[in-house]
Amino acid sequence: MSFTTNKRHHAKIGSHLDGAEDIYSLNKHTLGPGELAESEWLSAGLASPDMTKIREYRLQRVREKLEEFDCAGILLYDPVNIRYATDSTNMSIWTSHNAVRYALVMADGPVIMFEFDAHEFLSNHNPLITEVRHAVTYLYFTAGDKSKERAKIWASEIVDIVTEYGKGSKRLALDHCAPEGIHELQSLGLELSNGEEIMELARLIKSDDELVAMRRSIFACERSIELMRNYFKPGVSEQELWGRFQMEAVSRGAEWIETRLLASGPRANPWYQECSSRPMQSGELMGFDTDLVGSYGYCTDMSRTWLCGDEKPSSEQKDIYTKAYDQIQMNMQSLKPGLTFQELTLNAKEYPRNEYRHYSVLYHGVGMCDEFPAIPFSWELNENSFDGVLTPQMVLCVESYIGRRDGGPGVKLEEQVLITENGYELLTSYPFESDLLL
Repeated sequence: MSFTTNKRHHAKIGSHLDGAEDIYSLNKHTLGPGELAESEWLSAGLASPDMTKIREYRLQRVREKLEEFDCAGILLYDPVNIRYATDSTNMSIWTSHNAVRYALVMADGPVIMFEFDAHEFLSNHNPLITEVRHAVTYLYFTAGDKSKERAKIWASEIVDIVTEYGKGSKRLALDHCAPEGIHELQSLGLELSNGEEIMELARLIKSDDELVAMRRSIFACERSIELMRNYFKPGVSEQELWGRFQMEAVSRGAEWIETRLLASGPRANPWYQECSSRPMQSGELMGFDTDLVGSYGYCTDMSRTWLCGDEKPSSEQKDIYTKAYDQIQMNMQSLKPGLTFQELTLNAKEYPRNEYRHYSVLYHGVGMCDEFPAIPFSWELNENSFDGVLTPQMVLCVESYIGRRDGGPGVKLEEQVLITENGYELLTSYPFESDLLL
């Protein structure tokens, strides 16, 4: 089998444009986040990321893990995993629930994108992608009662590639796959392993170049938060306020927002209400969680809580805000390389769970989205709890949600931090509310 390189793809596509602008220059990843973001980053003195080095590093991380887990290759359907390995995207939200696009990364061989409608121009910005093929889809949406027949065709192509480049290994990792696909791959002799584990561990350690991109993403997110704040007034609905944040973020190269977690007043306790049509009232607290897959595909996951209007905060609001703030600050101070995940839990500041509602985790990893590890509360530790060690170049989010179980205000706060050789570095910098602290 001969490889079709990106260079040849460019020539082929360009020949069909009849003198129009080279389609490579129109790729969103080539164009970048845009002049608005670039001008703000320039003013802030933020360096530009070297995307070539980022792509090379990420692909190498995947291949190192494939070797470690003794896999011939990995088949990826998750858009975040595909982005990490190939830096190629196509309708990421839609393809997250429609299995019409996938990538096969061989440990020692080609990187093949199987593209929805064979749109090779979506990958022509990355020369590390060896070939683009037409995706074979067998989900019921596109295949109907012929799903099993199409799955056989799909599996046959995958097995042929693994046979050609696997050097005798028939062990293939995959992240997500429908039962029909798993059955057909196994029936053709492949041994399947957990690709989700491989990808989480690959993504765990960030390169310096990745951190350059993440710093820009965080800056753009925080700028969007500040502009959203201009619309935070009594009578504005939660949806309107969230819409302002999303508009500003997308204008700065953000790709999507994983949730719409913004809630005010009585809707903020308990947490996890997404924004609604409810108008916000003067004197009540409003909390939000960005969950933003931002510039260059890097996530900014931070939370803040604000007081609506010009009224002074109540003692109850100050008390609950201060508790959340203290939890964040004290739990950040625990961060240092060499600490185990379970030690992190046992050292953490917690509040009595019979009195207070809390967040789902104390800490979690973050990169291109929320990532491994998710660090639980002490009362959740048991014989099935996993462990690990904090390592330099890991990025974590430090979480807090505090709300009394008998009602009243709720406060959501969160910071994003880098584990360093000597401790940690705070990556997020948007200020907390001094008026809400005791």
